[in-house]
Amino acid sequence: MEWSWTVVEAVLPKLAQGLIVTIQATFVGAFLAYVLGLCLALLKMSKIKAVAWSSYWLGEFVRRTPLLVQLYFLFYVLPDLGIFLSPFVAGVIGLGVHFSTYTSEVYRAGIENVPKGQWEASRALNYNGYQTMRYVILPQSIPPMIPPLANYLITMFKETPLLSAITVIELFNAANIYSNSHYKYLEPMTLVGLFFLIVSVPSAYFAMRLEKHFKPKSLRS
Repeated sequence: MEWSWTVVEAVLPKLAQGLIVTIQATFVGAFLAYVLGLCLALLKMSKIKAVAWSSYWLGEFVRRTPLLVQLYFLFYVLPDLGIFLSPFVAGVIGLGVHFSTYTSEVYRAGIENVPKGQWEASRALNYNGYQTMRYVILPQSIPPMIPPLANYLITMFKETPLLSAITVIELFNAANIYSNSHYKYLEPMTLVGLFFLIVSVPSAYFAMRLEKHFKPKSLRS
């Protein structure tokens, strides 16, 4: 088995196209996960027990089942019900819904960590629930949430190869298609690993810096 720079030169354009799809899927899926996660967190904290209970168990069901199974359901099962999604749309919905169950816990913990006095002060100012959440609670709770939310973004990026199971031609699938058609696996798969490493390592370092920046001063070394 010998390394071939000719193969590298041939496969790089295809991997570059796959990387663009990977990045797009990651960011669209992350946006969906952040929005749905906040909605799910607020539903879990509802004073209506039926809403809070059903939201909790819905989140647990999604979180405890494999993402790959959910992707198959969205892309292969929904057409039997008359719902047709493109591979990319099914992929980002799968990523977004699955990871929203994790981000919802980040939001819930952040909101619950806001001192009770802030809620009482909001009531004293005659703020309604929406005003309290928008102007008082979220501005205080979101900064500490940023590091774990950034970590989930990195995790989603590393989970994108699962989208190849529903024919999304992202980074891994682009390499796999080339490898299967040319019987060359060393160079494409090595390059895929390097691409993920090059993106993941600086991102993880940046997330660590965010965590240190937003850590309470009393807990900093």
